Amino acid sequence: AQVTNPPIDPIREKLVMSLYTVLGWRRNLLSETPEHCRQIMLESPILLDAELQTIMATGGDFPAITIDCTWPLSEEAGGLEPAVQRICQEVEAAVDREVRIIVLSDRGVSHDRVAIPMLIAMGAVHHHLRNVGKRMKASMICETGEARDVHQIACLIGYGASCVNPWLAFETIRELHEKGTIEGDLIKAFLNYKKALENGLLKIMSKMGISVVSSYRGAQIFEAIGLSSKLVEDCFIGTSSKLEGIGYKEVAIESLTRHAMAFGEAPIEAGKLDDPGYYRFRRGGELHAVTPPVIQNFHTFVGIKGADKAGRSEDYKKYVDAVLANSPHSLRNLLEMVPLEAVPIEEVEPVEDIRKRFTTAGMSLGALSPEAHETLAIAMNRIGGKSNSGEGGEDPARFNRRENGDLANSAIKQIASGRFGVSAAYLASAKEIEIKMAQGAKPGEGGQLPGHKVSAYIAKLRHASEGVTLISPPPHHDIYSIEDLAELIYDLKQVNPRARVCVKLVAEAGVGTIAAGVAKAHADIILVSGHEGGTGASPLSSVKNAGSAWEMGVAETHQVLLLNGLRNRITLRTDGGMRTGEDIIYATLLGAEEYNFGTAALIAMGCVYVRQCHLNTCPVGVATLDDRLRGKFKGKPENVVAFFDAVANEVREIMARLGFRTIDEMVGRVDRLVQRHIPDHPKANLLDLKPLLVDPVKDDPSAIRHATWDRNDGPEDQTLDEVILQDAKEAINDGKPIVLDYKVENDNRAVGTQVSGEIGYQYGEEGLPEGTIHLRLTGTAGQSFGAFLAPGLHMTLSGQANDYVGKGMSGGEIVIRPPLGHKFLAEDSMILGNTVLYGATGGQLFACGRAGERFAVRNSGATAVVEGIGDHGCEYMTNGTIVILGETGKNFGAGMTGGVAYIFDESAAFESLYNPQLVEPVRTSDPEDINLLMALISRHHYLTQSARAEEILADIPGNLPKFWKVVPIATTPKMAADPQPEPIPAIKI
Repeated sequence: AQVTNPPIDPIREKLVMSLYTVLGWRRNLLSETPEHCRQIMLESPILLDAELQTIMATGGDFPAITIDCTWPLSEEAGGLEPAVQRICQEVEAAVDREVRIIVLSDRGVSHDRVAIPMLIAMGAVHHHLRNVGKRMKASMICETGEARDVHQIACLIGYGASCVNPWLAFETIRELHEKGTIEGDLIKAFLNYKKALENGLLKIMSKMGISVVSSYRGAQIFEAIGLSSKLVEDCFIGTSSKLEGIGYKEVAIESLTRHAMAFGEAPIEAGKLDDPGYYRFRRGGELHAVTPPVIQNFHTFVGIKGADKAGRSEDYKKYVDAVLANSPHSLRNLLEMVPLEAVPIEEVEPVEDIRKRFTTAGMSLGALSPEAHETLAIAMNRIGGKSNSGEGGEDPARFNRRENGDLANSAIKQIASGRFGVSAAYLASAKEIEIKMAQGAKPGEGGQLPGHKVSAYIAKLRHASEGVTLISPPPHHDIYSIEDLAELIYDLKQVNPRARVCVKLVAEAGVGTIAAGVAKAHADIILVSGHEGGTGASPLSSVKNAGSAWEMGVAETHQVLLLNGLRNRITLRTDGGMRTGEDIIYATLLGAEEYNFGTAALIAMGCVYVRQCHLNTCPVGVATLDDRLRGKFKGKPENVVAFFDAVANEVREIMARLGFRTIDEMVGRVDRLVQRHIPDHPKANLLDLKPLLVDPVKDDPSAIRHATWDRNDGPEDQTLDEVILQDAKEAINDGKPIVLDYKVENDNRAVGTQVSGEIGYQYGEEGLPEGTIHLRLTGTAGQSFGAFLAPGLHMTLSGQANDYVGKGMSGGEIVIRPPLGHKFLAEDSMILGNTVLYGATGGQLFACGRAGERFAVRNSGATAVVEGIGDHGCEYMTNGTIVILGETGKNFGAGMTGGVAYIFDESAAFESLYNPQLVEPVRTSDPEDINLLMALISRHHYLTQSARAEEILADIPGNLPKFWKVVPIATTPKMAADPQPEPIPAIKI
């Protein structure tokens, strides 16, 4: 119908248009019409020179202009701020003239013109246009010689750039090609560099949970450290910046310094550029905390260089002096302790008590050699500290004490549900379980182990394929909210009630608020991880500009926990470049009471810091799986013990000078810290560290600044699982079969998990004989039904279950079927929630109905049959067999490197739903595949009385062609190539 109306007022127009929408008369606003804006569509935010020239020459609806982003050298440091203001005014004037593409360019740099830092220019223009209400009228392009790596370009896009043309990087590639340094086609070299930047951007966006560049543009997902509030207000409005620091003048001075190196009286000769030591130590380059003198003195002290001279106090002092000689490299180096009345060192708590507060970082077996991993565990067990397994699982042979009394079992077992090798037995062997929400050097990322480090031994422990790169999912795949985290903490305390639970957070703005939520979720320990460190497989985009200093994170966390009355419930731990006793003192005064060592512990075992961990070529056998190189490992537990003894002694000496007798009375005493002046370091002296030194309870003499609760457990009535555990006690102890019947409701969480934990504790990975304990349940099960299920436990549920069914299961069987007399079609109905079988390593699941999203993510060995799933099925799967007797959602098989999945594709839609990056679907034709598939469907029918299974089995010849077999493309052994992200999607300027 055609509807016409005379002109009406805006309010009436809205009412009429709403009516039109209801009646279906309003046209599709997304359809292309003359009234709609025209756009230039690009495939990438990275522009080649020719692409930029094409855009500039487009004209018509897209008039473009180039704005010069330089300032006169004659104006010296005072010229930067006026130049930035001039750029903002020129851009606004251009927009008023209906210019639609603005190019901010520093190509005008010369002897007389200094380049304005492009991020300052971009941020200032972006916010100026926002403030005057004109930002949406133009697109911004950065033509810059300054930006060259992923982080720099991500910052420009994050502060408003539509595209970036890193012209100097392309010119450098051209020069290298002309000199013969780069062989092959020049255009291919340009495209390779461009592709690398695109992949890096995708990786950064993915860990922030952002899917498209248009959402990342202008999002400002950054934190600033040490910028003046005026600079932030002018150029980076809304960016978190807790510490005051440098402003326009200091930035200008650094720009002038770089300009003088290029155009001054003694410019750098062509081809003579020095390595600035940004990623590794270089003489004359950037300051690093770990230098050759540090390593040499360290190895002399611990006995790596001559055991006969090990442990001498003078050698430890040389090591500490070498570390301090490289300061200031951290915020703590800008602080100074304020001693009061000293106490005799004999009155200070003993070394043995201090050492118990030491832990080692989560470095996995596989990232480290088995010898190095075991040496750390033995050493920490000797001193009463704790080593961390990392996410790579652990050999069960290490769970038992050795004949000489040593124990190689890692006291801390790391998990984020889907981590490699997690089972009831693994968790039951722990004194502490660490949930890795984030790692300091790589916040938001999962772990990764290159294929050439996945030996047969590592593949067995991780339930994966030898030689195939392993990617562990980011933690958010099973933790979307604080409630999800609370559920995981609850589940872990069910599977091992003896262990304390630690949550690892990254030091970043707002970590205190997160920590308060974690405390309320009943974690016992919070680890605030600093930006230093990370695994040897970290890509360059993760080594720098990721995370923040632990000093800021610890201070904020301690303060927020105090303000919320939660500090005494939580043990606060920190890590990130801990090397000396002085580091421990600063951490304690800022609020921590336990301390995590990573790199320093490796150096104590002989690490020479050549940064080859990811290449599997460690020359001293610390971070390699190469048998030849492993033979060169010389580290001993005694070396590690000597280091921690020396650190503890140094801590005691400093405590005595400060007047503290115990660590507990020193925790959070920021009144004993002041900021110190650093001679000849104007930038450091501009930092304002007052936010670190706030004591929110200084006027409350009764305030408790340290942990007094051993456990932070929630108030729970007797759970159903406790009842089941008592009823099944005889079966567990004697192995006698038993059948038990119970009703379940949705507040019965983690049913079967306590029983599985007890089986794992008593019998290890082997568990009980199949079907020893049979639980028959009716009703609606709550979260984590059958989580960490152990061998010997069979669970049959008539009803339905919520999220996390069978996560981490390593054996047993779960059967879920509709209740008797149901009136719905099971194959069309949800019977399971989301994130089912997350990180499972074994066992079987049969469900007569559909499951939710993220089904079988990181499955490493479980077998399952369900009748439909949501999006993201079988992500990161490394082993196991999955049968889907119905539809799947999109993105099936993303990151899948092992195992097999069979999909019944009755609607012929699957080919558009799977992720082709690592897997491919083939028709099921092999007799072995057919026999396996039919056997599983038959068992599914037998256990659940599935109508869908009966229908398929009734016409096997007709239905078999509808099955896809999904397998990883790289299933052959020794595949070491890392999977590449998908191409960046088309974006809109």
